[in-house]
Amino acid sequence: MPERIATIASRSGLHARPAALFAEAAGDVGVDVTIAMQGDPEDEALDASSILSLMTLGAAKGDVVVLRADGDGADAALDSLVKLLETDLDAE
Repeated sequence: MPERIATIASRSGLHARPAALFAEAAGDVGVDVTIAMQGDPEDEALDASSILSLMTLGAAKGDVVVLRADGDGADAALDSLVKLLETDLDAE
């Protein structure tokens, strides 16, 4: 299963607006994507398209997360989502 590591760039972490934007993007990529804090067991990964899951994750600016996806287009989907996480979505 492809995976990518990303560092949260938004000043508020994955809360409020950044969480909503990321969840929408994750839901639109066409594959199931999970997110977890780096170092957490893979079976504790959360649904990346769920705002509630993202808020539960509690990722703050500078935290490192692991994204995983499976299926056709998983690599491209993960690449686009990493780019989004590594952008300060609070500044836009």
